Amino acid sequence: MSFKPHGKHLIAGQWIESEQKFTSSPAHGDAHTFSSGSAALVDQAVNAAEDAFYEFSGKTREERAAFLNAIADEIDARGDAITAIGSSETGLPEARLQGERGRTCGQLRLFAQHILDGEYLDRRHDSALPDRQPLPRADLRLMQRPIGPVAVFGASNFPLAFSTAGGDTASALAAGCPVIVKGHPAHPGTAEIVAEALYAAVQRCAMPAGVISVIQDSGESFEVGQTLVEHPLIKAVGFTGSLRGGRALFDLCAQRPEPIPFFGELGSINPMFLFPHAVDSRGDELAAGWAGSLTMGAGQFCTNPGVAVMLAGPQADKFVAKAAEALASVPAQTMLTDGIANAYRQGQQRIADLSEVREVVTTECRDRNATPCLYSTTAGEWLKNGDLAHEVFGPLGIVVLASSIGEMLQVAKNLAGQLTCTLHLDDEDIIQAQPFMPVLERKAGRILANAFPTGVEVCDSMVHGGPYPASTNFGATSVGTMAIRRFLQPVCYQDIPDRLLPKDLAQ
Repeated sequence: MSFKPHGKHLIAGQWIESEQKFTSSPAHGDAHTFSSGSAALVDQAVNAAEDAFYEFSGKTREERAAFLNAIADEIDARGDAITAIGSSETGLPEARLQGERGRTCGQLRLFAQHILDGEYLDRRHDSALPDRQPLPRADLRLMQRPIGPVAVFGASNFPLAFSTAGGDTASALAAGCPVIVKGHPAHPGTAEIVAEALYAAVQRCAMPAGVISVIQDSGESFEVGQTLVEHPLIKAVGFTGSLRGGRALFDLCAQRPEPIPFFGELGSINPMFLFPHAVDSRGDELAAGWAGSLTMGAGQFCTNPGVAVMLAGPQADKFVAKAAEALASVPAQTMLTDGIANAYRQGQQRIADLSEVREVVTTECRDRNATPCLYSTTAGEWLKNGDLAHEVFGPLGIVVLASSIGEMLQVAKNLAGQLTCTLHLDDEDIIQAQPFMPVLERKAGRILANAFPTGVEVCDSMVHGGPYPASTNFGATSVGTMAIRRFLQPVCYQDIPDRLLPKDLAQ
């Protein structure tokens, strides 16, 4: 299937062109012209979503599951065209985009299956006790219910899995909530073709037109994003992106007359703690694995393990040398946007300018190309200098050398919130690692042993979130079936006649 963008917004079943335009900036291939959003278009989309809410939330679980499966089918039917334009816009390899499409469709189908079994509804029933003394008890039932229209911001680094029909959209639709997507300017053509898939699924399943809208935006102003999160009919926001942008939107959500939850995944350095026996027995293997994880996708994964903490000494020196050797052999990779490439270079320079940091591997990065960088410092300097703990989005690693296991533990205790923390250890390291577990449980949403965090499994038990600044709501996840809970609220029904109860709760 060939695809040439028409450059229009999808708003409640209509393809709408606006006067304001912007031109895409692809990594290679032709640029295209797209309509740019406005406050008026946001209002139109949100009002349509509110109108659609009662019909859509009233659909059976079977009907919503069929809709999710239909979206996956329609995306797969456009697979080759999605890969072609996605690769052109982002510079990501075709294999990566094919894998991301598989993940995107897989999570849609997983969510469809998940809502069919009904466990996510968390149904509870306390029967009436009319004869209880000193007071009787009413009949009480509880069930999770959808909250209303949800705003989703497309992510720069995942044009499929965290964008138009990605995890946030799939979660909200599974919960029974209409969605308004703000497309990311890094890949508007990809957003448009996925919007066409969504529209086809809406028609195929006879869903209300306002259940999904996709508004393109140049990103040159804050108007569309601000209008979206401040709109009084929006009841929650899903976001994956920078700490600066996410925090600005989070603050807007909190300052509304009616504050709403902002589910932002904002940034993480994903530290690894390497214990002595593991480094002694397989340090070369760990160094090579780290280099591969650090440079995967030009380091543009939110789970990129940017920091390795270990004991100083000969084995650490050997580890650093092996990691440097592996990183030096990695060619320049194309970054997603000019802005991301510039930010990477600035972050690299910020680290390089610190006086107590040793440069191990670095080369000049030009245009949208990125090459790996490696630095080392002491744990003492790390604990003194908070700049070292700020995320550099790209293939940059820092080795933190500690004088003792106790100092490694101090590094762990001083971490900000993380998406992941990793322990590399052998059986002989278990006792030394035990004090780290209660610390890391408070620092990260996912703790790994003897693995690398890049790559997030979409399943029931996954958590992709963590304490701030990894995310703005540490009790939630943006990956896995528990992500649906973000867009539900518990409602208790007291002595409500069965005929008035939701179908899933009535006897």
